[in-house]
Amino acid sequence: MRIGLLTEGGYPYASGEAHGWCERLVRGLPGHDFALHALTTDARQDARGPGELPANVRLAGSAPLWGDVPVARRRTAPEHPGGRSAGRRARRRFVEHFGDLVAACAASAAGERATGADGQADRFASGLYGLADLARAGAALPALLRSEEAVRVLEAVCHGPGAAPVLQGAQVTDLLAATAELEPALRPLALDWYGDAGLAGVDLCHATSAGAAALPGLLAKRFFGTPLLVTEHAVRLREHYLTDPTAPRTAPVRVLLAAFRRALAAETYARAALITAGGTRARRWQERCGADPARLRTVYPGRDAGPFAAVPDAAPDDSATLVWTGAIAPDKDLVGLLHAFAALRREVPAATLRIIGGLGTDPEAAGYRAQCRALAAQLFPDEAVDARSAGENPVSFEEFGGPAAPTPADAYDSATVVVLSSAVEGFPRSLVEAMFCGRATVSTDTGAVCEVIGGTGLVVPPRNPRALAEACRALLADPERRARLGAAARARALELFTVEQNVAAFRGIYLELIAQAPGGPAGCGATAGGGVPRPFARPAESRMPEGPSPAGAARTPSWARAGGRTRRTRYGAAGEPAAGQVW
Repeated sequence: MRIGLLTEGGYPYASGEAHGWCERLVRGLPGHDFALHALTTDARQDARGPGELPANVRLAGSAPLWGDVPVARRRTAPEHPGGRSAGRRARRRFVEHFGDLVAACAASAAGERATGADGQADRFASGLYGLADLARAGAALPALLRSEEAVRVLEAVCHGPGAAPVLQGAQVTDLLAATAELEPALRPLALDWYGDAGLAGVDLCHATSAGAAALPGLLAKRFFGTPLLVTEHAVRLREHYLTDPTAPRTAPVRVLLAAFRRALAAETYARAALITAGGTRARRWQERCGADPARLRTVYPGRDAGPFAAVPDAAPDDSATLVWTGAIAPDKDLVGLLHAFAALRREVPAATLRIIGGLGTDPEAAGYRAQCRALAAQLFPDEAVDARSAGENPVSFEEFGGPAAPTPADAYDSATVVVLSSAVEGFPRSLVEAMFCGRATVSTDTGAVCEVIGGTGLVVPPRNPRALAEACRALLADPERRARLGAAARARALELFTVEQNVAAFRGIYLELIAQAPGGPAGCGATAGGGVPRPFARPAESRMPEGPSPAGAARTPSWARAGGRTRRTRYGAAGEPAAGQVW
């Protein structure tokens, strides 16, 4: 099976879980061929370049969602060299389709249903696919999206009747900023990914988000009837709401872009054959954005349990070491953890805390780590047994790869209790790793924590140091309870969160989707009458490099050839070989 894997800001350019999940998926399915189409989100990814790909993966296309679009990325038609606009007719069509798209977004921002008055197709979808058809005809869509016509269309919509009050106050600078951000978001419509060597030749498109990565899948479905699968471990629309923009935006720009992302997510969910979520919270967000519950599945992201198999089931009964692992950032609430540890030390003086991890991508991470180090030094002055001994702080800040924690498995091996103190969390990967190691855990009730733990650990409210300290003290004082919870956690993690579970789920989903549409336009090109596709109309031999044989003609298999000459077997009258003779 040929899978068109569509990524945005992740595999194969980025490291971390966005890269690791795709890497584990393609390596776990060596029988499928993956045509990777990647969208990069910043200059650092392009400068770093793609990582090494497995044998069953080829980088079929890549394009930036930042900066000016390179000329080589534009899809052009022979009658329009260089992708130049086709003149007044193309501009009129652009004004019409772009007007539909932004009018739908403005209506959405005003809380109205973005449909045409005649009850036909959704205006957003009409504008979106109209722009795609315009680009396919050879018009330079990126240039049109940054043109004066685009600004005038946006101005007419924002200042027209029915627009939200915040949009009616948009100034020229707001309109220019909005068009400058809409162009990269719509750039996949104008890429050269839709020919026979691209998405026209795949059996299934698998998008890793319902954002820009899904746009090529939507076009492949429209142009070729290719089924679309969407996987979201963290809902991209939710990330847009929660994450501060890298550059300040005015209120009209924020409102318009949020409406565009909502409309794009709704269109993606409506057209996808199946949508998978990485957890219950992501699934609830997808339903809230319009996804049909009947086409939703929960598939937990898999983790490799192998590196943690050798970790003992439980720490020694007399140990009192808390371990926190992850990427240091303000949303991890390490300040709250340090205050909780200070309260714990008053009752368990022998307790120690190891904070192990590097800096996250948050630009405030370095300053936050320095703040936490200063707080630890203030709360826990170096303690010395006597006047001649050097003092030691019970809190240590470490990174993986050091002598005390070469690997995550070594860190969990030293833990009596593993702590997660986040104020904001998605899918807690460090928690799953601790469960693989059979460690008892104390976590805050954020993200998918309760779903992952499932009763095998203690969960406390976020930003509550007193509750966190009390839960840690209860586990440190009860070795039998720690062992019982750790054993249950390991069994749960091995059942639900392994790579094998994740790969098996997607193997079945791929086969299911292909079985539901085996004779689509991209699959066979034949119909049984009335335009209805005829399943399995194209024989398997037609996909061989040499092409199909003429009807009724015999085809000599490769094993019957030797030295460049065809070996012929003499058959008797009954159709059986005559004494196995060859000549």
